[in-house]
Amino acid sequence: MEQYTIQASSAAQLVSSVEGGVASGALRPGQQLPSVRRLAQDVGLSPATVAAAMGELRRRGVVLSERRRGTRISQAPPISSRATIPVPGGARDLSSGNPDPSLLPDLRRGLDRDRAPARLYGEPAVLPGLAAFGRAKLSADGIRSDSLCVVSGALDGIERVLQAHLRPGDGVAVESPGYAALFDLLRAHGLSPLGVAVDGRGMRPAELQAALARGARAAIVTPRGQNPTGAELDQARARELRAILARSPQTLVIEDDHLGALAPGRLHTIVTGRDRWAATRSVAKALGPDLRLAVLTGDPLTVARVEGRQRCGPGWVSHILQQLVLELWSDPAVIALVERAGATYARRRERFLGHLAAHGIGASGRSGLNVWVPVEDETATVGALLQRGWVVAPGAAYRLPGSAPAVRVTISTLSAPESQRLAADLGEILAAASSTRTG
Repeated sequence: MEQYTIQASSAAQLVSSVEGGVASGALRPGQQLPSVRRLAQDVGLSPATVAAAMGELRRRGVVLSERRRGTRISQAPPISSRATIPVPGGARDLSSGNPDPSLLPDLRRGLDRDRAPARLYGEPAVLPGLAAFGRAKLSADGIRSDSLCVVSGALDGIERVLQAHLRPGDGVAVESPGYAALFDLLRAHGLSPLGVAVDGRGMRPAELQAALARGARAAIVTPRGQNPTGAELDQARARELRAILARSPQTLVIEDDHLGALAPGRLHTIVTGRDRWAATRSVAKALGPDLRLAVLTGDPLTVARVEGRQRCGPGWVSHILQQLVLELWSDPAVIALVERAGATYARRRERFLGHLAAHGIGASGRSGLNVWVPVEDETATVGALLQRGWVVAPGAAYRLPGSAPAVRVTISTLSAPESQRLAADLGEILAAASSTRTG
């Protein structure tokens, strides 16, 4: 806070001052703000006025308040910022969640085949070939796809589905730990994330039931490759979750299959037989994050509402992008590469988990690109690893109140020697922390 002084003579000006600090980069994600009483003294306003301003900033998703932790800037506030957090020179960045670039297809395989045809206003929003291909993929996993559209990535689709059904103040059951960007999206729309604890098999049924009892009007579930824990639904857990959701037929259920084609195993869906539902299938992890495209299916009314809102904004996802995705998705060489990528990520993930276990460290990572490592103190662990040349993601952004601290390690590019060395470094750091704590 020494770098930025909040100034205001009203609640509205205080909101603008904090947002201005975020936009300039002076107030960074995760940065602690003074208490309401202290800030009221600093700016010369009443505590009630400051509290009202903080409430508005929370509603907009700019700040996050938690008991015993005070108020801080959200990890991804919905305000464009010039701030960047550089990775120190020579450090190994394992915090990004990115796939391995060497395992992504060469986009020229799709771009060079045919000149993209010119498409004009009024033409179908979805290429018929891509729609047919998407339906075949979804049907193979037991997901109905009579109604289908194309959106600009899984999170874009989720946002549009939520806008179509919910309003500010509604509660949404989400995994905790869970996807940080999803938490920020919910807060930006004035929705309340209701944390549901996860284990290696996904959402815990009893905790989902508790969230529904608390009034959750929607539930968002990741069936595999859950970010950050790598949880993956099996047949038994999916059946349990479906049974619980069946007792709440009006609850909107969204299934986010962001891992998609990289998952080697079978998808166990939870949207079967529901009245209000949606499921997304993204291509970003398999074909490249810059391909902002996902297929979205759901009940007819939900898909119709999403398409209607698209027409009010961008209109459609670029047909050039759709054609490129279709070409890549249909290319036998690309299919083989994606299968090899999925097997490679699984091997790297399991190898790292084995190295951690050898040092007595229990971690989560049944699927996906990340491993979730429980720690006592996230900040201290991240700092100690940085001193040894490792950059990992602190878990705070991925956790709602009630979940234990941890760090997230992206394993997509982690080599065997690095895996062994990082596990050894973590073992030493955590052992030292435990020794210090016990005296």
